[in-house]
Amino acid sequence: MNFQDLELMDEQLELMNELSERFFSRAHQVDIEGSFPYDNIQDLKDTGYTSLTVPKKYRGKEISLFDMLRFQEKIAEGDGATALSIGWHMGIIKNLSEKRSWNENIFKKVCEDVKKGSLINGAATEPRTGSPTRGGRPETIASKDGDNWIINGRKTFTTMAPVLDYFIVSASINDSDQVGNFLIPRTTKGILIEETWDSIALRGTGSHDLVLQNVSVPGEYYVEQLVREGKKANGWLLHIPACYLGIAKAAKKYAIEFALNYSPNSVEGTIVDLPNVRHKIGEMELKLMESEYFLHSVAKQWDDADEQGRGEMGPILGAVKHTVTNNAITVVDLAMRLVGARSLSLKNPLQRYYRDVRAGLHNPPMDDMTIQVLANHAVSNFQK
Repeated sequence: MNFQDLELMDEQLELMNELSERFFSRAHQVDIEGSFPYDNIQDLKDTGYTSLTVPKKYRGKEISLFDMLRFQEKIAEGDGATALSIGWHMGIIKNLSEKRSWNENIFKKVCEDVKKGSLINGAATEPRTGSPTRGGRPETIASKDGDNWIINGRKTFTTMAPVLDYFIVSASINDSDQVGNFLIPRTTKGILIEETWDSIALRGTGSHDLVLQNVSVPGEYYVEQLVREGKKANGWLLHIPACYLGIAKAAKKYAIEFALNYSPNSVEGTIVDLPNVRHKIGEMELKLMESEYFLHSVAKQWDDADEQGRGEMGPILGAVKHTVTNNAITVVDLAMRLVGARSLSLKNPLQRYYRDVRAGLHNPPMDDMTIQVLANHAVSNFQK
């Protein structure tokens, strides 16, 4: 089956559920090896998923943010690393379509390649600057050379590096205070992927270093000048909390299945009827309800809003990421408490879920920045 041929959401979710189960069957081995889920990414390509956010004018489905997040949750229930990886690609295409910030001919070319299976992601983080959301100026430098740009530098955490066809690289413009994004095809001479990813969380994202050594790109591949102040709200980044919500749902499912089947000789029947077990299940369900309703309602708000309305959603988008990610950590912790010491077995998926959801604390926006934005927002509204 192919997502492009399925019109009903129920049919599409059924297909994604089948893929998710397939991803789960591979997740342990990928995690143990610290390898990359090539087969998962290929499955997503083969079923047409990776082109669902391509605009309709370029023969894509141009799916809503709400629909994209539901798919991303399903992927994460099977494998969080696959979900977070492909979420960047899906969201970037959606974001570029909504904001129309690139030259139309270049974006059209990228979309046509995505329809053929190409993948794209940004490369913005650097060893000395940390997360770009903190405001650090890139040490990667772009210098003009005739009609071309020459780029030198190193980017860290380049998720999905083993299979990307396009990199969006942020760089400081030589002899100026400007910072811009450059589109760099993987086939460009001077690109090197250094396999540095050794995280204990989301081990399958392939978030290696991207090294740029005298990389030359045409002038028009300087696709966007970046502004440090007044950044636009980014609804597409909700793919991040959607990933952690999916992982948390998988943890709850495992815990309930365990409770339904575990029968120590100290109790009659299984532990599912024990009050303390029921309490933990109820707590998990409450956290997941809070997360799901918050995430989905804000996604729908984004889909329904105009450009001005979306521009005012920055604080609530950050609040969603903060709430959903921290709730996911709580849910996985509750699941592990329910299951007990067995949850720490290397063969048990709960220990992988726990490591993976912790990574959400380090995805943008960070908790401290979100709380500060919310405080500023509240004070500003009070003073109006």
